[in-house]
Formats: sequence, structure tokens, C-alpha cells
Amino acid sequence: MLLKGRNLIQPEDFSVEEINQILSLSQNIIENPSKYSRVCEGKLLATLFYEPSTRTRLSFEAAMYELGGNVLGFSEAASSSASKGESVEDTIRMVSCYADIIAMRHPFEGAPRVASQKSGVPIINAGDGG
Repeated sequence: MLLKGRNLIQPEDFSVEEINQILSLSQNIIENPSKYSRVCEGKLLATLFYEPSTRTRLSFEAAMYELGGNVLGFSEAASSSASKGESVEDTIRMVSCYADIIAMRHPFEGAPRVASQKSGVPIINAGDGG
């Protein structure tokens, strides 16, 4: 499967051919939603949003549900153990035991790349830094 098991940290991590494949698959999903409605069945997306972002977080969640998967996570650092001082690395290690993939948004540039080095599952950078 296209990019299976790969981290999605920044566009430069992919070749032009891979980006074209992603865009082609995206178009196919838009045109044939019922064909893809169960491809993530039994899969769990963790959304770790260390800063608020309603549109981005909900777009990840909606996409996962539309593909037949499930979602868990938090929408701001204050509602996670980060508020008690837990490090991003520890959170990632723990969450990667439960989830099949993690979408992460963090105020510090580079945090998703660091997370990808500590995670047992792929990380999607849903925004970092400015």
C-alpha cells in the first residue's frame, strides 16, 4: 500500500512521484467513497493536539471515521498529562502502544519529527511551530 508505515512529517520527505500518487489516491477516494468506507476498519488514529486547532483536528477525525476507523486523543495540552509535566516522548511511547497512527500538532517546530523517532507507529505532522 502507498506509504504504508511511513511518517508524514514534511513534504520534502517525499518524491514528486509519491506526492502524485497521494493526490491520485485522494481523488479516487473523493470519487468513490464507498470503495474506501472500510479500509481503516479496526484501526485507531490518535490525535495529539498540544495546541487548539478545530478545523485540522476535526478534518483528521472525520477522515478516519469516513474510512471506517476510530479516533482517540486530546485537543489541547491542558487536557493531557503534559499539564502535569509528562514529556512528549513519554506520551508518544505510551500512545503508540494503543494507536495504529498518530496525528500530532505541537507549538514547537520539530516536535513531530522527534516524536517519530520515539514512536512505534507512524506520525503525521498536523502542524508544528509557526
